[in-house]
Amino acid sequence: MQSHTFRALSRRLLRLHPADSPPEIRARVVEVLTETPDARTFVLRPNRHWTGHRAGQHTTVEVEIDGVRHRRCYSISSAPSDRHLAITVKRVAGGRVSPWLHAHVRPGHVLRLGPAAGDFGLEPAEVAAPLLLLGGGSGVTPLMSILRDLVDRGAVRDVVFVIHARRRDDVIFGRELEAIAARHAGLRLLVELGDLDEVRLARQVPDFAARTTLLCGPGGMMERVERMWTGAGAAARLRREHFAAPPVPTPAPGAPVAVRLTGAARTVIADGAGTLLEQLERAGERPPSGCRIGICQTCKCRKQSGVVENLRTGAISSDPDEDIQLCISRARSELRLAL
Repeated sequence: MQSHTFRALSRRLLRLHPADSPPEIRARVVEVLTETPDARTFVLRPNRHWTGHRAGQHTTVEVEIDGVRHRRCYSISSAPSDRHLAITVKRVAGGRVSPWLHAHVRPGHVLRLGPAAGDFGLEPAEVAAPLLLLGGGSGVTPLMSILRDLVDRGAVRDVVFVIHARRRDDVIFGRELEAIAARHAGLRLLVELGDLDEVRLARQVPDFAARTTLLCGPGGMMERVERMWTGAGAAARLRREHFAAPPVPTPAPGAPVAVRLTGAARTVIADGAGTLLEQLERAGERPPSGCRIGICQTCKCRKQSGVVENLRTGAISSDPDEDIQLCISRARSELRLAL
């Protein structure tokens, strides 16, 4: 009877104070800010299980939509020293989670979070170096965390911040960036409307190859910047945060292959069209997943045998007992997965 009473009391406390329930990281939404017509910042107050973040890192957000849990990876836009945590989410047309967040999440809502992750950002020795922050669209979000951190440290000494957007109204954090630039002579802000132009960028930032550069934006923009830096012999100075999934190549011809899930004692047929994560989901499996673009590691699992292709790097691997990420892997032979 006492055990039953304790469980009932625990459930009541969970409903009353969901943000304080261990052991999960949960955060209560304290404010929702409209940044652009399709981007909103969710200001969060995490519970005691949140251990902080470094500028440039990301977190996973888990929500339940129509009875199904979904996880997505979002860059943190606040500085590590800020009182509250913030993520800035751009609504993706046809997406599942970002439109739901925009439509339903309001102050008082509680979200489940993952711990901060990722190595995008500045090393301590680079804080005082000449910097170039280069972002496009929602790729500005981790760069904003880095800039806010530099402001807090009093370290805005020689920073060029280049933002690409379709229209002026699409520039996320536009007003705040202008205000920071007005207060700090060490920040030069360049807002470019339209696609990246390599010749124009080289003219605007002639010493780009000598600057530590942090890049985040659409895949096409990032590929062009990478080629530009490689051509200038400055690839080692370029640091990238991927914000889009790698393209899935046309499946190689051949018969479908069997994927044996040893934990579930089940075999799934993979036809080569899409990632292993997509194949498993089509078959009714629900493996843990987060960003779906190879960053957050949530979908990592052990491949016991078989051959897979990494869709990000193109590498083919037949090593037994290796960890793979389902969201960026494709079956190239029969597989055994510890799922």
